[in-house]
Amino acid sequence: MILKICDIVRIPPLSKIRFILLQNRQGKTRLAKYYVPLEESEKHKVEYEVHRLVVNRDAKFTNFVEFRTHKVIYRRYAGLFFSVCVDITDNELAYLECIHLFVEILDHFFSNVCELDLVFNFHKVYLILDEFILAGELQETSKRAIIERMSELEKLE
Repeated sequence: MILKICDIVRIPPLSKIRFILLQNRQGKTRLAKYYVPLEESEKHKVEYEVHRLVVNRDAKFTNFVEFRTHKVIYRRYAGLFFSVCVDITDNELAYLECIHLFVEILDHFFSNVCELDLVFNFHKVYLILDEFILAGELQETSKRAIIERMSELEKLE
């Protein structure tokens, strides 16, 4: 009997992002991207619950909070909360850095991004997000590569 390396070593599946939410302090969702199938009513419930978790949380606590059987990593920039839901065993700091990178890319692309940029240019924000994260997995972590790709797409318009 011949054993393969995959029979001996159990390789964990790639970590997957369940959803990404951008919400303002009042609870309005400005961007919602789900990578797992959810009913529309369940999406609204999730958005409400996540907002309640992050907006009322004291600043002295970490930016990681357990949510159902997963965890939410969030960060506040001005009046917006950027929240990412991942598996309970995933690396929180890696996702915190991903949120920061996403904000840096938005800031570069919109020249000092604000909430109204996200509202009126939502299609571009989704395009940037798809360059960064696809199917719930990180695709590109280079700020320069994403900005170059977005510049190429801008030239096509």
